[in-house]
Formats: sequence, C-alpha cells, structure tokens
Amino acid sequence: MADLFKDDTPQPAPVSAGQPLAERLRPRALGEVVGQEHLTGPQGAIGRMVEAGKLASLVFWGPPGTGKTTIARLLADAVGLRFVGVSAVFSGVADLKKVFAEARDHARAGKQTLLFVDEIHRFNRAQQDGFLPYVEDGTVVLVGATTENPSFELNAALLSRCQVLLVKRLDEPALDKLLQRAEAEEGRPLPLTDEAREALIISADGDGRFLLNQAETLFSVKLDEPLAPEGLRDLLHRRMAVYDKDREGHYNLISALHKSLRGSDPQAALYYMARMLVAGEQPLYVLRRLVRFASEDIGLADPQALVQCLAAKDAYDFLGSPEGELAIVQACLYLATAPKSNAAYMAQKAAWRSAKETGSLMPPMNIVNAPTKLMKNLGYGKDYAYDHDADEGFSGDNYWPEEMRPQTFYRPSERGFEKRVSERLAYWDDLRAKRNADG
Repeated sequence: MADLFKDDTPQPAPVSAGQPLAERLRPRALGEVVGQEHLTGPQGAIGRMVEAGKLASLVFWGPPGTGKTTIARLLADAVGLRFVGVSAVFSGVADLKKVFAEARDHARAGKQTLLFVDEIHRFNRAQQDGFLPYVEDGTVVLVGATTENPSFELNAALLSRCQVLLVKRLDEPALDKLLQRAEAEEGRPLPLTDEAREALIISADGDGRFLLNQAETLFSVKLDEPLAPEGLRDLLHRRMAVYDKDREGHYNLISALHKSLRGSDPQAALYYMARMLVAGEQPLYVLRRLVRFASEDIGLADPQALVQCLAAKDAYDFLGSPEGELAIVQACLYLATAPKSNAAYMAQKAAWRSAKETGSLMPPMNIVNAPTKLMKNLGYGKDYAYDHDADEGFSGDNYWPEEMRPQTFYRPSERGFEKRVSERLAYWDDLRAKRNADG
C-alpha cells in the first residue's frame, strides 16, 4: 500500500517534460492558487491560519478540479507540517491504523502530521468515527476533501471538530489565467480563435484540471490554422455536466427550478430544467416536481395548471423522448407564467394541524348519515338542510363539531381565478351572516 501515502513535506518538484501539463502547472505556493482568493487571501480563513502558524482541522467542500488537493499540500508546507495523503476510495481501516501509528511516532519527535483524506465522504460512519480520537488529541490535523454536502455525508461528531470551507467552482477569469499559464509553459498560444478559446473555457464547467487536460490535447495536435468553435467541438470530446441524481447537484437544480417557477421567470426555469434533462435526469421525475408545483404554488389561482402538467405527463408517456420533452417544456412555461398562490398549500398545513389537535370530535348530528333505523331514532341526519332546496342553493348551515368554532384554513389570494373564488366566499359569508341573524 506504499503508493497510497506520501509522508514527506511537499517541495517544489522538478519539472519533467513527461509530466502532464496540469501537474507541471501545479502551484508551488498558496499565492499561486487561482479562483480561491476568498480562502487563501490575507483575509481568508486559510490566509489567517497560515499567518498565525496554526492550522485547524478542515473539510474542503467543492466541485472537482478546483484545487482542494493542491491547497492541502501547500498548507502543510506553509505551516511546517508533515503531509500524508490517503484516498477513501482505496484505503481501509488497516491503512488508517498504519497512518495514525506513524503520525504518533512523528509527533513524539516533534513533527505534527497533516492527514489529507480525499473523497472523505466515501468512508462509512464507523470509519469516520475512527478519526475522532486522533483529531482530538492532536495526533493529526485532519483535512478532508469532498464534492458532496458535508451536512448529509459526514458525521455530526466529525463536523463539529472541523471547519468547513467552501472551495468555489472556478470562474471564467480564473480559468483564463490557467490557460495563460499553460501558454507560457508551452511557449506558444493555443491554436484557437478568440471565440473558440471562450468556448473551451465554458466547456470546462469550472473544472481547472479538465481545462488543462483539454489544452494539453490542443498543444499536441498539428493544425494549419487556429480552430473555430465548430472545429474545437469536433476535435475534443464533449464534457458531461456534473450531476449526481442522488447528490447535491440534483437538489440544487431542482430547488433552482422550483424557485424560478415561483418567481415567474420562465427563462430561468427553462434553463434549470434543461440542465437537469441534458444531464440525464428522468423526465418523469421532472414532471412529478411540476405537478407538485402546480398544486403548491398555483392551486386555484389557475386550476388549469394541474391539468397542463398531467396532460404533459400523458403526452410524454405517449411520445417518449425526445418528442415528448416538448410537452414538458410547455408545462414548465405554463407554470412559470401562471398567477401564483400558495393558499391551497397553506390551507392543507393548517387543516392537517387542526385535525391532529382536535382528535375525534363528532360532526354535527344533522350532517351525518343514518343508514339504520336505530341511528335515525338517535337523531342522525335530523333537520339536515338540503342546500339545493334553499334560496340560491345555499343553506348557510353550520358544519363544524359543536365543541369547535368554525375555522378559516383557506384564504384565497386576489390573483387569477382565486380572485373570483375570494369574491364567492365573501358573498357566502355575508349571506350566512344574514340568515343566521334572521334565524
């Protein structure tokens, strides 16, 4: 297992022509790390720790190719710690025990160890608990790296002993700086037009390692003239969007879709829905979310919203992909442009809460059925006012248990169809008050 560990403090590596471009351009100091100045700058959490010469246990949370491993190596160098790196993909309990034993030996000699654990979320709960005593007694300073939300993937006990630092997706200026370094390293510009260079940066999707690997491919080919975007697309393989359907990216995008719909922004809603479907999300999952939205955020403000979503589901079942996806688009646009109301959603919550609090109160005797003679004799259904026989089809009777005052769960908005519902309810309230006064 010796190749899984690196227990020497990192030093600037000699440059070898055989090394991958990304490795040759690996930063040699924290100040060379691009795109993470909010952490490595003088006012950043890492910058302050380095200035103080003392490092807390950390968890780096961020997407691939953003410098998490590099920062960890440079941190060890900056504060004079011994560096050991393990991968949760390849390491087990025996490997960790060996690391901790060696770390204790070095601690006795006055050299503390920075233990970097890549993909730390892949360790199970018991393995994560195994870090606790060694972090607490100072045997190691733990630096974990994860692409997943630590709140969901890491033990609360471990999280409480670590500071979580967000490593950001590299923006376009940071990626462009990486390309400039690559061109300086190679001593020549990339064989791309300005438009193709911009397309290359966008295709990296914030991943610096991917961008440098693509640049290395471009440097390795012989071209008669700079590539335009079309030629670049033909030469380089397409990068698939980072999207794990049971992970953080999934929940971020569905949340963005839902909130864009709620905010009546059809353009943004369509963009986030496209992100999900292009990345491989199941169309029926998206449709289920749209159906939910139609009831939760529109309701009776536009009763057709739910009909549109169910029709889109039927159309997709009938046509399949890709033709049926147009029906999903139609439903998405309908929801985004419909009047919004959460009155039905709030009414459900209030009614459910009241039902739990009031238990098994009996409805008024006059509105319960009397299928047997005994029940009739006991007064079931007696004096029931049949609304169709009343003036205007409205009796104004009381339908609440005797022990319970009438409640108002549903409060329609003044938007869309609910404005008419609101007017109708107000009319019935007035009529009920007049008839009760006359009675």
